[in-house]
Amino acid sequence: MASLLRCFVLGIILSFAVTSGAADKFPTKSIKVGNKTLTVEVATTSKQQEQGLMFRTHLGEDEGMLFVFSNEETRFFWMKDTMIDLSIGYFNKDGKLIDVQEMKSGKGLADTSLPSYASAQPAKYALEMNKGWFDKNKIKLGTKLKINP
Repeated sequence: MASLLRCFVLGIILSFAVTSGAADKFPTKSIKVGNKTLTVEVATTSKQQEQGLMFRTHLGEDEGMLFVFSNEETRFFWMKDTMIDLSIGYFNKDGKLIDVQEMKSGKGLADTSLPSYASAQPAKYALEMNKGWFDKNKIKLGTKLKINP
């Protein structure tokens, strides 16, 4: 009986870890956007890109996630299970900022009600940061993204 109870509790703990996103770790990388240097989480696989910042309830002032795609094309993002408002910057294959959009939290919305945020031009990179981060840091269209080795 005690063994069954332990298995049940372990199952609940594992279930919580997966739904809270705690089980998935993202690698980090140092990047530079204009004159601002940041360490961000990086999503390169389709699984990482699908999860993104889902279930996060907080991001530090200069924390974010860089999505790196294998090719340059029009990108579409939505805020499924995303608890905080975000800004997204789209960058082309040359690392030039081509579009910035403010995205509203998807908290409490059905998937069918979520807007899609399409890049204005084909993009290879997308950088999600706290709402208003690009304006606050005076990051304008044309600013370059540099990913440090």
